[in-house]
Amino acid sequence: MTTHRCSWANPANPRYLDYHDHEWGVPCHDERRLFEMLNLEGAQAGLSWETILNKRESYRAAFDGWDAEKIARYDDAKVAELLANPGIVRNRLKVAAAIANARAYLALRAAGQTLDSYLWAYVDGKPLVGDWADGTRPSKTPLSDRLSTDLSKRGFKFVGSTIVYAYMQGIGMVDDHHPNCFRYAGAK
Repeated sequence: MTTHRCSWANPANPRYLDYHDHEWGVPCHDERRLFEMLNLEGAQAGLSWETILNKRESYRAAFDGWDAEKIARYDDAKVAELLANPGIVRNRLKVAAAIANARAYLALRAAGQTLDSYLWAYVDGKPLVGDWADGTRPSKTPLSDRLSTDLSKRGFKFVGSTIVYAYMQGIGMVDDHHPNCFRYAGAK
C-alpha cells in the first residue's frame, strides 16, 4: 500500500519523511521546540528546509540545546566559535539573530507570557486547516503578516511574514497538508 504524502516531502530522505509525518502541521506547545523552530526557520532563509533539517542536530549541539538563557549570554568568542562550525549555516546575521531572539524570548517570559501562549492566541488555541484543493499553499497570509510585525516589534529577528508562515506550519498552528496526503486534517 502506498502512503500518499505532500509532494515536498523528499522520499529519499528518511529525516525529511519523519519530519513530514510526525512534526509538520502537528500542534506543538513545547517551549524549547517552539524557540528552536523559530530560529531554524530563520536560519532557513534563502536555503532549503531540507538543508536546515539535515543540520538540526548540529544546531542543537552548537546552540546549547536551544537554552535561551545561555544563548542570550553568548559573547564574541562564542559567536566566533559558531561562525567556524561547519555543522550550521555560518552566517553572521543569522547567528546574531539567534542571540537577539533569545533575548526577545526572555523578555517575553519576563513580561509573564510563554511563547506557547503568545503564539497560540493568534489562532484561539486551535490549528487552522488549510483547504488548498489545487495543492498550492500561500507563502504568507494576513495572519502571518500580523504575527511577523508583532514579533519584530518585540525584538525578534529573521521573522518576516514568509518565514513566520513556514514557522506556523512547522509548529502546527497551520495544517497545510495536501488533501491527498495521509496527514490531511480536513479528511478527518
